Amino acid sequence: MDHSAMADMGGEGSGTSRLPANEAMNHGAMLGLGGDANLMLHGFVWPVYTDQTGPRGDDKLYVQSMGMATMTVPFEGGRFMARTMMSLEPLMRHDGYPNLFATGEIAYGEPIVDRQHPHDLFMELAARVDIDIAEETTVFLYGGPVGEPALGPSAFMHRSSARYNPEAPITHHWFDSTHITYGVATAGIAAKRFQLEASTFRGREPDEFRWNIEAPKFDSWSVRGSFAPAPAWLVQASYSEMKEPEAQHPGENEHRTTASIHYNSGNGLSAMGAFSAKKAVEDHDDHDLVDADAHDGTLTAWLGEVSWDIDTRHTVFGRVENVANGELFPDEFSPLHEEVFRVTKFQAGYAYRLPLGPVTLALGGTAAAFAKPNALDAVYGDNPVGYTVFARFSLGD
Repeated sequence: MDHSAMADMGGEGSGTSRLPANEAMNHGAMLGLGGDANLMLHGFVWPVYTDQTGPRGDDKLYVQSMGMATMTVPFEGGRFMARTMMSLEPLMRHDGYPNLFATGEIAYGEPIVDRQHPHDLFMELAARVDIDIAEETTVFLYGGPVGEPALGPSAFMHRSSARYNPEAPITHHWFDSTHITYGVATAGIAAKRFQLEASTFRGREPDEFRWNIEAPKFDSWSVRGSFAPAPAWLVQASYSEMKEPEAQHPGENEHRTTASIHYNSGNGLSAMGAFSAKKAVEDHDDHDLVDADAHDGTLTAWLGEVSWDIDTRHTVFGRVENVANGELFPDEFSPLHEEVFRVTKFQAGYAYRLPLGPVTLALGGTAAAFAKPNALDAVYGDNPVGYTVFARFSLGD
């Protein structure tokens, strides 16, 4: 089964996730390796300047980057695929770039708050084998020392609805924080309209030292179902139980449930709506799991994204997020420590595309505003806002 045949069964997202079959971005350079084998090269370099206002805001000029290589080798009755993704974002400071109300992971021994951490050097180092069992139906195995388990929607930088947004969602650690995981093994069945899969993987998120490959483990699990009723649509639901994902919460496991619906018209309009709920549970020595007091129950998040290519040059896009976050005040001496605050972020952006031979240059920017409880005014200001300007150089879309 060749790569195009697999695409007919559903768009391929990050890891083993699915996207609408209409999600057909230009994936860069395709090189023949002899026979039916081929190598796809894709990537971007993305200089960004951001200014986040208010007492907790900051400004920064930084560069995001990703390089991806995918080798596909069809064989009688199936397909083998090896994929690697790498980034030079470890050149940033460990605490990454300013992003108001974003939380998750550790830098310089402290929890990251109001910033987004950089990606690791190795974002993926994995392989997949598909074996035909019926017409347009395969069973598959996926895994490697760095990969993505069957959990949540496709990671934000791989879905068309977010491709020109330079900021990670503030709900990243509700939906797709597991897209870089050290140690993943996934098995599933895939057909044109559905996919069912299960993973075992390391629950702990990457540490702040981004250049190395951390020791793989298999201490967590997830299951995911995807359904494609038509080429324009993809629905997924997933559930996971993760072992101590956050270093700042030792002894605390997480149960995460996600659901999302994706749309791609095939003619420039793409969108996603998603919901997630994560529940912290304490891991006792006797493995009896009980509700963790720290987060006072389940924390939920909503996310909506849209991107519209008006024509071959102009794109407008936007994102709306609503999240209940209990990690905005990690200092245990703060009177607001572990208080849960529900915050909404509204973001709109524009990109102008200019082809430069095999490279596409996208020039643009975004503006963001927030709705938050009045109790946060003293530390965030009455009306904090965020701005970005960027120049995105990509091989492919």
